[in-house]
Amino acid sequence: MGFFSKIKKLWKKDKQDQTQKIQIEEKKVPTQETQEISSTPKEDLEQKISLALAQAEPRLSIWLDILLQDIETKGDELWSRLELFFNKLEVPQKEASDFIAKFKDWLDKMEYEHISEFRSELQYRLALALDLEDEEDERSRLFIKLSEGLSKTKAQLSKQINNLISSSSHFDTNFWEQLEEILIMADVGFNPTLKLIDNLKLRAKEISPGDQEAFKKIFAQELASLFPKPSKKLIALKPEVVLLIGVNGVGKTTTIAKLAYRAQMQGKKVLMVGADTFRAAAIEQLKIWADRVGVGFYSKEHGSDPAAVAYEAMDKALKENFDLVLVDTAGRLHTKVNLMEELSKIKRVLNKKHPGSPHRTILVLDATTGQNALSQVDLFSKSVPIDEIILTKLDGTAKGGVVVGIASEYNIPITFIGLGEKMEDLRPFDGKSFAKALLD
Repeated sequence: MGFFSKIKKLWKKDKQDQTQKIQIEEKKVPTQETQEISSTPKEDLEQKISLALAQAEPRLSIWLDILLQDIETKGDELWSRLELFFNKLEVPQKEASDFIAKFKDWLDKMEYEHISEFRSELQYRLALALDLEDEEDERSRLFIKLSEGLSKTKAQLSKQINNLISSSSHFDTNFWEQLEEILIMADVGFNPTLKLIDNLKLRAKEISPGDQEAFKKIFAQELASLFPKPSKKLIALKPEVVLLIGVNGVGKTTTIAKLAYRAQMQGKKVLMVGADTFRAAAIEQLKIWADRVGVGFYSKEHGSDPAAVAYEAMDKALKENFDLVLVDTAGRLHTKVNLMEELSKIKRVLNKKHPGSPHRTILVLDATTGQNALSQVDLFSKSVPIDEIILTKLDGTAKGGVVVGIASEYNIPITFIGLGEKMEDLRPFDGKSFAKALLD
């Protein structure tokens, strides 16, 4: 749908044009206005909604509260209100219609009927399509999701750190040894733990022993500093090609689908490529996800040469002007020598067909595997240079400290984390938010 940075400006102008004022209290649902909407005759409904939207604080969650008031299931009323919403934002008619049509199709494929099942997905789609993901409202929503996803890790790590601080009257040798043990048990890793503690020893001179909040503040700052930031690569000629690697069972296929979903909502034409021809099920699963998300797909029959699949997929991508190509690869560890040779061959073939590609190689890891995830980084990096890491299943582990170990030990940026099964649950990673959520 493109980007709409003028949204707040448009909304402010419309708000000033209104003669009637409606007060909508922040975070109060339902509001007085939405209660009035539910009892308004149909002929006046559009005017009431328009007025309530114009007078509301320009936050996506508040807008949705108004739009979805008194609607329980998908249907004509929902589509009508979404059309009105896009019209208020001056979104081109075709883009608005495409968004609604794709969302209808998505709900049908996922068999969602009730608002409660898909409200968060709708907000996520709108945030991406309207370029509002960095707005305060969405950042707050992400922080809550991140904090909930880290609940198991927090129950172990944060609680123990709190107990250690409250029971210590001095930052002595015993204190640091206990902290070291806590961090290592949380799978932070030996070297990152030593680095973190060395930094904390210097910073601890600034605060008083037993000051839990002050210690957690400097702890969060030092923790965040261990995460390298991803570099922005310029793509000379599209499409951008992304190679995804990782062992079987880490959630690579669904991660590709979620990346495709994000990119499509941002207006990109996406092609998913099934180059894991070792498993017929992998091709079938990726095809199902491509159909659900509504993006392009290319693969060949089970047993085909993966490099040939990648080459022919690039031919298709170039001819049909795709913006982004996501290439799935095999992850069988029991034949790891052949696998690494296969990955190297795929990279050579892609570069031959489309010079400079793959532009990014992303390793997908399962956070629940703890230290085993570190060994996978070591294994793959010896054969294929890794640009980024995506860590899945972070919501299902008490070993969330592995995030720190992976980023610090190998100096590879973590770009996304998986916090659940839904499309909205793959979110950009931010070191500061992670540290704050972990220690809050």
